[in-house]
Amino acid sequence: MLWILTQDKSILFNVKQVAVNGKTIQGIASSDGLEWNERLGKYDSKERAMEILQEIFMKIEENEGHRVTFTMPAN
Repeated sequence: MLWILTQDKSILFNVKQVAVNGKTIQGIASSDGLEWNERLGKYDSKERAMEILQEIFMKIEENEGHRVTFTMPAN
């Protein structure tokens, strides 16, 4: 289970997948057969967004995929 607090700290989102789309990081969730996206954060460059994605991956690995929480950095 992966919980991510959005960059603006307005949503705590239980995500199924995380994806980089340009400078934006999107969280993908599903419930009752429905799937939707939520912007988790937007950064100055695609490279920075990819660094954040790597940080999320490392956090998942550290916790062996169990009950992971992550706060999106401000920049």
